[in-house]
Amino acid sequence: MAHKLTADELLASSTATFTVNVPAALVRPGAADTLGEVVLRPLQVRDVDRAVRAARDQKMLTSVILVQQSMVSPSLTVEQVATLPAGVAQFLTEQVNAISGLSMEPDDLDRAVRAPLARACFVLSREFGWTPNQCAELTVGQVLLYLEMLARDERSPVDS
Repeated sequence: MAHKLTADELLASSTATFTVNVPAALVRPGAADTLGEVVLRPLQVRDVDRAVRAARDQKMLTSVILVQQSMVSPSLTVEQVATLPAGVAQFLTEQVNAISGLSMEPDDLDRAVRAPLARACFVLSREFGWTPNQCAELTVGQVLLYLEMLARDERSPVDS
């Protein structure tokens, strides 16, 4: 049986660092060696919140800020991360997500896409033109109501 974690044990995991080898092929196609190493730390809840708030209007900026927040060595500014080659930035984003527990395995993604609520939100956004944020604000009862309306081919409750 696993032991109950203490607050100190949980918080200690946020101070861990990970050395990641950056493949040279990201900047020199065909190269088989590594470009070098970077040191990353897992993102904390406040890092993600800060990045999302700062990048409200520019979704790509979120990844840039998250990579910048995770970089221990070398320490880079947001502007420097934004000027990285796209392949390097994508690689670093994937690594940051993985060490922060934010990435999904292909099986996890497949299960999420097949989940009834996710499928329902996809149908509602396609049929009504709603954004994912609008769908996320719906209660389960509202989702079921709108799905029933679609099944009866009633697009809007005010179309009388």
